[in-house]
Amino acid sequence: MKIGSLDLGHEPVFLAPMEDVTDIPFRRLCKEAGADMMYTEFVNADAIVRDIESSMRKLNILAEERPVGVQIYGREIEPMVEAAKIVEQTGPDIIDINFGCPVKKIAGKGAGAGMLRDIPKLVEMTRQIVKAVDHTPVTVKTRLGWDANSKFIVDTAERLQDVGISALTIHGRTRAQMYTGEADWTLIGEVKNNPRMTIPIIGNGDITTPEGARNAFDKYGVDAIMIGRGAIGKPWIFSEVKHYLKTGEKLPPITMRQLVDLLKREIDETMNWIGDERRAVLHVRRHLAIAFKGLFDFRETKIKMLREEHIPELKNILDEIAERWG
Repeated sequence: MKIGSLDLGHEPVFLAPMEDVTDIPFRRLCKEAGADMMYTEFVNADAIVRDIESSMRKLNILAEERPVGVQIYGREIEPMVEAAKIVEQTGPDIIDINFGCPVKKIAGKGAGAGMLRDIPKLVEMTRQIVKAVDHTPVTVKTRLGWDANSKFIVDTAERLQDVGISALTIHGRTRAQMYTGEADWTLIGEVKNNPRMTIPIIGNGDITTPEGARNAFDKYGVDAIMIGRGAIGKPWIFSEVKHYLKTGEKLPPITMRQLVDLLKREIDETMNWIGDERRAVLHVRRHLAIAFKGLFDFRETKIKMLREEHIPELKNILDEIAERWG
């Protein structure tokens, strides 16, 4: 599979862009586990144009984690075009446009999935960004539609292809669904099997197991799959999926000690990246909360772990978890 001239191999597996998740420390872990393509956290176009330090920091990409795409979002065409030009100068492998984020503070203001309420504007924004970018492939990530009555993705995909995008990622839910219910892959399959479509189609939504990944490729024919929430607290999912896709066999489950050592490493790398102990601990809490999901009689330990604000003590709690539940 290729996006522009970028060759991503056969049945590639991508890490989805996620706010407060897909920073450099987490991307490193996913890359080592086998992720074929990754994305930054999504970045506000207005903040890029205004050169806001916290947003510009998200554009940093290390050589060893490539290929990496930068995803931008916004509701007005002019700043989105200007942001794309600025982003291209930082050297990403792909510039991705976010037409899929469903959260109220973004979609409710007309950006992200909010653009699905104005398809002509969505298409025109994309056309102008493609035209403005010199040599970096432009891709789009979106949803089936705004709600159950506006699932226009088959037509929208054609129109996006016509204005020059190099690939399209589709999350199998509407904005109205947020992350509830099951992802509907049937329309993703319809887009992929539309004879008019020639660009790669990447499927996203509810892929949390190697078997789910295999089914997405075999049943719906997508060119690649993207894993989002299934990777939070579980970056080794890429190893499991890649091995299963290649061999049809499942890897042995990760041990509790391996999990704890991986999380301790993520804590250290996050601390090095952020440079502030309290902020680093707060940043990794989501990963810690999900990593131990399903452990029996874990509630008190979980509360203790999520309340701890100091790294040495937090690591001690993790070691205790490895000893008790290992």
